[in-house]
This record gives sequence, structure tokens and C-alpha cells, in this order.
Amino acid sequence: MLETIHLYHTNDLHSHFENWPKIVQFLKKKKEWHEQNNEQMVLLDIGDHADRFHPITEATKGKANVTLMNKLQYDAVTIGNNEGITFSHEDLNTLYEDATFPVVLSNLYTELGERPSWVSPFQILTLHNGMKLAILGVTVFYEKFYELLGWKIKDPFQSLLETVNQVKDKADIIVLLSHLGISDDEIIAREFPDIDIIIGGHTHHVLQNGTKINETLVAGAGKYGQYVGHISLTIDSEQKALVNRAASLYSMTEQKEICQETEAWLEQTLTVSNAMLSEVVGVLHDDLALDWFNDSALPLFLVRAIREWCDGEVSMVNSGMLLAPLNKGPVTKKDLHRICPHPINPCKVEIKGDVLKEVIVQAREEKMEQLLLKGLGFRGKVMGRMVFDGIEVKTEMFADGKQHVTDVYVHGEPIDYDRTYAVATVDMFTLGPLYPEISHSEKKTFYMPELLRDLLAWKLQNI
Repeated sequence: MLETIHLYHTNDLHSHFENWPKIVQFLKKKKEWHEQNNEQMVLLDIGDHADRFHPITEATKGKANVTLMNKLQYDAVTIGNNEGITFSHEDLNTLYEDATFPVVLSNLYTELGERPSWVSPFQILTLHNGMKLAILGVTVFYEKFYELLGWKIKDPFQSLLETVNQVKDKADIIVLLSHLGISDDEIIAREFPDIDIIIGGHTHHVLQNGTKINETLVAGAGKYGQYVGHISLTIDSEQKALVNRAASLYSMTEQKEICQETEAWLEQTLTVSNAMLSEVVGVLHDDLALDWFNDSALPLFLVRAIREWCDGEVSMVNSGMLLAPLNKGPVTKKDLHRICPHPINPCKVEIKGDVLKEVIVQAREEKMEQLLLKGLGFRGKVMGRMVFDGIEVKTEMFADGKQHVTDVYVHGEPIDYDRTYAVATVDMFTLGPLYPEISHSEKKTFYMPELLRDLLAWKLQNI
């Protein structure tokens, strides 16, 4: 006898709640429809549901996100890097304390090498027909960041090897919730033939009908709740065999109906969250102006805070890290969250003078200043001008009509190409694509869990 099991999945919402009322209404109707047809439905999330860029997530430390998932009755979730490394150890450790769903994650441990009480390495669901569905979960291997927050993260491939061996004789179907990215998902599909379905996230890939690699189906549903993924599993319940698997995506932009109750809850929770963030953190005696493409007061205020916090010789940050100016008078947590919503941490890197000069030249190129950036923790619009503390940059207009860097001075002295400098900056620059020279630094010091807005608050309290 053939029957169909329906897996629905979300990933990388990043607290973009604008589509959530549509998602709720869509999934509620699907659940009703499947119940009427005596079909089983399983609901899964692949991580990065919570993102501190949103005031609701910031104020509630992600608890509101868990409440939303509780209301939809998720069957299992895993975590992404936004849950894992943008919350403090204590906030992550208590994030899921009221969850009515299991958090499936096999590669996260405490410093003592034990699994946290709130995670399970796998979950085995007994389907209505008696078959066993094993759900596994892994998250991206940001070893250093987890270590600084008091966690140990294990290589996900090694963790999978152990977990698959634990469940393969107990389960008829194995589903992996993978917050690793599409490249790793494709490798897993080739190297772990026991895994039937890989539902992915992290790289925000959109696989309209999934990708079949050998006998494994790889799925992904983009980001920000733009899609809800659906995987239908055709099962021969007598033979206890998976006969067919098919993936599809439902666009939420095309959905017209919304859940009014969810929309009202979000509006009410936003009001409460804004009130929670109304605490005054400092008082400005003068306006701090912002200009993304010319020197201005607020970026200079931030770059000085970064240098002082990290005890760097010099510091650098892009003006686009700030989204609006600050006016004189009381400044609240809400103000700082509004102008600096990124889950980005300060860091210090040691680089030689010749490399630092190369970075400065690249940073002052028009194409870099005008770069419309998405990802790497950045929640703004454009890179903007790089500003410095302890570094003076001389430029000159050349025949091409553009300003070019001619000289660089460090604390009044010409930059020494052979000397190593301790440069305070942001962890975004160590991740590779923007400034490979910084990412290749052999000595990096990360400061966590403080975000840039925490440094702004600290600086305000010390002016």
C-alpha cells in the first residue's frame, strides 16, 4: 500500500516577520487539508530563525521566535549561526527552555564535552504507519567563535558519521537538517548514502524542485520566509520502503491570506519590545552626524570605541555600519539597535604595514565604498567610506578624475611596511570575501559576545 508523508520546512527567516503571518496561515491550511485526507504532516526548521537585527528578537533574546514556533507546533528544529554565536552563552543556553519541540543538533557541546540539556543528537518519529523517521541536525563549524562563547563545536562530518551509525538500524527514513550550506550538503549527499533527505540552510539557496544526488534529495528554501519548502515522501508501508521523494517550494509573496491573530501578536510584541529597549544608556552633548561617503562624526565615534575596546594601535570600520545619525540628548538601547542592528563583533588583527597599506588603498576605492553588501552579518545597505583612528590617509586627484591614496601615516609617522600593526576592526572583515588580506592574518583576537552597539553604549557611558 502506497501512502504519502508530507515534510514542510522553513529556514533562515532571520526574524523577517513580515512574511510570518502568511506562513502561519499557509501551514495551518495545509495541516487541515492533510488531516482531512488522513495524511501525516511533519514541520521542520533549519536554523537562523532568530536574528538580533529585529527589535523583537533583540528585546526578548530570541524567546519570541521560540514562541512563534511553538504556536505552529514544529516537530523539530536545528540552530544556525545566528542562534549559536550572536547570543551570549547564557542566552543560548536558556533560549529553548520553553520550546515545545526538540532541538536536534549533534555537533554542539559544552566546554566539558557534554551535550547541552536542550539538544538531542537525533529524534526518531514513529509515523502513523509504524515506520520510523530519524531526524538529524548539524550546524556550521565556526569553531573559534563558539569557543569564545564557552561552547565546543565539533566537525559536522565527524558528528554525522557517528550519528548516522547510531540511527541507521533503528530508522526506515533518515532526514538531515543541515545549517552548513549547499556545498557541504552536496558533499554529504555523496558521502552519506544512508541519508535520504537533506534539508539545507545557511547559504540561502533556492532549490525549486530540489536536487537529486545519487539517491539523496537535497532541498533548500531561500531566506526571509520568501518560501515554504515541501517534500512529499511516497512510502510503501507494507514493505517499509521509501518509493519516491519530491521537493517543491511555495512562494509566500503569492499568498494572499494572512493569520490575523499572528499579525496582531507581532504588533503587540513589537510595542512591548520597543518599551523594553527604551533604557537610556548615555547622553550626548552634541549631534553625531552621519555621511556614508565623507568623514563624519558618528563613524569616528564608533571607530574610536573599537580601538579603545580592543586596545589596538589603530582601528578601522566602514561608515555604512551605521544607518542613521544620533542627535544630542538621551540615547536609548532602541536608538543604538536602530542605527547599528548588525550581529557583528569587534576584533583585533595583526598585519604588516605593507598589507595594511594595501587594505587601505582597496577600502578607499569608489567601487568598495559604493558596494551594496548583503551577508557576513551586515544588516545595512552600503559599505560606505572606511574611517580610521590612528591612521591618516592622504589622497590626490589623478587624471582619471578619482581620488587615489598617495600616503599613509600611523600616529603621525609614515607607515612602516615591515612593521606589524595591531588593527582593531570588525569580525566581518576576517571572513574572507571583502579583504582577504585581513582574513589571512595569523593572529586574530575576537571579542564576544559584545556587538558593535554594545561598544557604542560603553563609549557613551565614558565620554
